Amino acid sequence: MADKNERPIKVVAENRKARCNYAIEDTIEAGIALTGTEVKSIRSGKSTIAESYADSKDGELWLINANIPEYLQGNRFNHEPKRPRKLLLHRKQINKLMGAVDREGMTLIPLKLYFNERGRAKLLLAIAKGKKLHDKRETVKKRDWGREKGRLMRARG
Repeated sequence: MADKNERPIKVVAENRKARCNYAIEDTIEAGIALTGTEVKSIRSGKSTIAESYADSKDGELWLINANIPEYLQGNRFNHEPKRPRKLLLHRKQINKLMGAVDREGMTLIPLKLYFNERGRAKLLLAIAKGKKLHDKRETVKKRDWGREKGRLMRARG
């Protein structure tokens, strides 16, 4: 049985359009370097990662364009809402991700921003390839056919 101290995973922000616009190859969990007011603002649940992405600079990965609004009770030391935030990964993981981006033309897209069991802010980062319009249409056709097939199978018994 689980201890009382363990907290469930609390999803704060989710990028729902990512699965529609990108073909996701692989996912990896990354930590984020945040300030105190950013953590409090994220806990209030008003942050968005919909139009954000990850990029490399000087051998490090950075989360670009993620919106974490200012904390309302913060004082003059409040943070900038759209500042670049450093992603915390091992060197081997960074090399793997950057190799995929450089060689294969992949993109690093954040899928979820959440707090894990220990209360640490984590980001689920995906290695993805952009879909063309005909790929999106084909995905919708497959999804619709799957639903229709399920309905027909239930109707037959």
